Amino acid sequence: MAEVIRMPKMSDTMTEGVIASWLKKEGDKVSSGDILAEVETDKATMELESYEDGTLLYIGPKKGDTIPVDGVLAIIGKDGEDIADLLEEIKGGGKPAAKEEPKKEEEKPVETKPAASREEAPAKPAVDVSSIKANIIRMPKMSDTMTEGVLVNWQKKQGDKVKSGDILAEVETDKATMELESYEDGTLLYTGVKEGESVAVDAIIAIIGEEGANYKALLEAASSNNQSREENAQTDEDIEARADAVTSDKVEETKVPGPESAAPSEGDASSENGRIKASPLAKKMAEEKGYKISQIKGTGEGGRIVLRDIENYSPSAAPQEAASKDKAAVPQIATTPGMPSEEYEEVNVSQMRKVIARRLSESLFTAPHFFLTMSIDMDKAMEARVSMNEVSPVKISFNDLVIKAAAAALRQHPAVNSSWLGDKIRYNKHINIGVAVAVEEGLLVPVVRNADFKTISAISAEVKDLGGKAKSKKLQPAQMEGSTFSISNLGMFGIDEFTAIINPPNACIMAVGGISQVPVVKNGEIKIGNVMKVTLSCDHRVVDGAVGSAFLQTFKNLLENPVRILV
Repeated sequence: MAEVIRMPKMSDTMTEGVIASWLKKEGDKVSSGDILAEVETDKATMELESYEDGTLLYIGPKKGDTIPVDGVLAIIGKDGEDIADLLEEIKGGGKPAAKEEPKKEEEKPVETKPAASREEAPAKPAVDVSSIKANIIRMPKMSDTMTEGVLVNWQKKQGDKVKSGDILAEVETDKATMELESYEDGTLLYTGVKEGESVAVDAIIAIIGEEGANYKALLEAASSNNQSREENAQTDEDIEARADAVTSDKVEETKVPGPESAAPSEGDASSENGRIKASPLAKKMAEEKGYKISQIKGTGEGGRIVLRDIENYSPSAAPQEAASKDKAAVPQIATTPGMPSEEYEEVNVSQMRKVIARRLSESLFTAPHFFLTMSIDMDKAMEARVSMNEVSPVKISFNDLVIKAAAAALRQHPAVNSSWLGDKIRYNKHINIGVAVAVEEGLLVPVVRNADFKTISAISAEVKDLGGKAKSKKLQPAQMEGSTFSISNLGMFGIDEFTAIINPPNACIMAVGGISQVPVVKNGEIKIGNVMKVTLSCDHRVVDGAVGSAFLQTFKNLLENPVRILV
């Protein structure tokens, strides 16, 4: 049955998107996870992913067209399927989902290839939802890296009246805690997610419609049409049929270990007829992590092992029988009384940490880094800071002075304020400085925009505000995008000197150490001086050694004579 693909809300402020390019054309076979198109939003160019398997039967907008959120983009269905009625309704301005068409519901459900060991299950009759005046609310993709979100709290409760623009809930993504906005007027008939639960992108979280509408029938229709959408938890027969159609390599079945290995318990519903019931995505992730899938308990339909089971599995919780067997086989090592046992704890990698790992690995292994270190006399900067704080409305830190001096130096050395784009180099005329902020889960880089035009006290107030939002997970994606140069300061942790990995697409990042009292030579005499070391990491594809050195020399002169920053 054909599915309508609509323009998703890819950021909290997005109202429309521009089709930058189509990566598939009409008639192409597509699988769940394939990239259909690139969409330019108000913040970035992002990839539009398919959540359906089938043939791309219809493409509406052309390259360069602007489409509002929830506007029709394409239709995916069976090869040769008649979508004339669906196209007529779309052109008439209606918003029917393919699953809601009465005509389509009268057709026979698509049959899937039966497994040899099972009898064909009877098809469920389609549910008529055409007269139900209610709409399903799904988890939107709130950032380009988001795959799931945690529903932090509901701002509305079941039975409340809501209007378009009202905030339904707060959702924690891999980057920030964001507000989920309603685009419908009506009554909140159903909330399917509890506070604190994790929800996959495009999963059902609520239903809004007329008071008294039969939302249960709507849920039943959605469930029968695309059961366990976010986990690919369809029946084994359906998965095997679709896998044969989209790949030449048939999915291998995982066999239960023989008598020589630990057998699964009799009550383990994930094993049937000597075969483990698991989604292909779960099998793939288990193989990547090195887990024995036979030791993992499934929580999907019929005990099926799905993605969340792999993510929540801890090897330390393996069956006790296997542990006992290993202990019996390995000689025990004598220990001293009071000596702690060898223990460890493994936790799943957070979404934020995954993004940090991917982006910094790409940066370090792709961009040829080189490093320039310079010592800066901070005596006059310390004196100037005391004078500034006597009149400043906010307390100015040394980091605020560093940001302002870096912005002023970048204005004199535009080559450092640049980006490598593969076949071209972008020289940014604006100066937006990213300031690395450590949070509990990892690292965020909020951006101080047009830093060269702002006063030191304005920079100080903005950095404090952004830092507070970062630590409370209130930063919006727009506040972390668009940096042209980055600064990482570990001086407050007692670090004298370090190197930092470039934050793409920036060409440089400056690592700032702490101020130390060391012997220095002044006017031929050895005195105690306050010295700060900075190290500039440069992308050699864009910035050469002489260019980076000239920038650092200007930066050093500005901090050693702070009055020049204000000129």
